[in-house]
Amino acid sequence: MLGWGIVAAAVIAAAGAPAGAADRSPARVTGSAEFALPYGQDDDVRSFAFDVRSVPYSRPIPLPGGENGSPADATGTVRVAHRLATQGITVRFEAAVDCMITSPGHATLTAIVTRADEQASDFLGKRVGFSVQDGGRNPDRVGFTWSASADQNEAGQWGPARVGTCLAPAAFATVTHGDYRVRHAELTAPPAGN
Repeated sequence: MLGWGIVAAAVIAAAGAPAGAADRSPARVTGSAEFALPYGQDDDVRSFAFDVRSVPYSRPIPLPGGENGSPADATGTVRVAHRLATQGITVRFEAAVDCMITSPGHATLTAIVTRADEQASDFLGKRVGFSVQDGGRNPDRVGFTWSASADQNEAGQWGPARVGTCLAPAAFATVTHGDYRVRHAELTAPPAGN
């Protein structure tokens, strides 16, 4: 019969680390899915594909206190496709991720649009925001800035919202096909010497 010490050692080895050990793996958002809007129902097909990971303190910015970058710095790609049923075309754009913050089952991220079909060329060079809810056994959800955000200038005129890093609305649209996976990691202090 195995002793408890041997069994405990085998369980710890199988788990890869003792309980309470710090997991230093980066936060991630991966997967692709189609989703339905809760408003403006139509026959369009909208989909997002995420391949994103955190890279803390990798994007220094030229502002006081920004020399080291941010604990929310991230890298990766978001691909957006919108099948316009009435026109029989699919409009696509791609964006490079610059920021991500996670909590268990949730992520908020932003990305700068780097490539866009002609119909989405107004997005080129602009930051857009996304939220992702990994529902586990429940349906996943997503949110995005360009459909749910607006802004007023000093004169009170309305226009598209300017999106800051890591800003997006709550995940308001339900996934109908596909899957998103959010791997949470806590934000960390700057590395020693920074």
